[in-house]
Amino acid sequence: MSEMKKDELAEDQALMGDEMFETDDAQAEIEALRAERDDMRDRFMRALADAENIRKRGERDRREAEQYGGSKLARDLLPVYDNLKRALDHATDEQKEGAKALFDGVELTMKELTSVLGKHGVQQVVPAIGDRFDPQMHQAMFEAPVPGTKAGDIIQVMTDGFMLHDRLLRPAQVGVSSMPKS
Repeated sequence: MSEMKKDELAEDQALMGDEMFETDDAQAEIEALRAERDDMRDRFMRALADAENIRKRGERDRREAEQYGGSKLARDLLPVYDNLKRALDHATDEQKEGAKALFDGVELTMKELTSVLGKHGVQQVVPAIGDRFDPQMHQAMFEAPVPGTKAGDIIQVMTDGFMLHDRLLRPAQVGVSSMPKS
């Protein structure tokens, strides 16, 4: 081969080598861009999931605040209910007849208080004597052996309990039978 052809061949080989390097560089750049794209897509999906979780948590917190936000106020009003009930329960028939208007007013006030509490989701838990003691709903104030009862039966109710929607606001205070098995 002539010198000229050898130079052209060397030049062509050099150009081809450069093109090979260029395609390797382009391929590496494409791979790097793909990896960056995948990373950005992953970050975006995670951020989207986080935003959705925050939205759901905010909605749940809003619902709970709406339902249970008044629990402190309701709990503070329960002693008022207890005192009105005690006033009515401890009055004799003679006292009720002598001050009929006063006792009617106390009864109406108690009914109104119960109605207002009920309107806001507060319901009474009123156990009956003879019911089984439920530690989820009742608070045992004392135990006593009472003939004719079984252990765990309610023998006395001191105060009513209250629920706020599905949560216990205050347990009913009760006395429980401790009658041993015969």
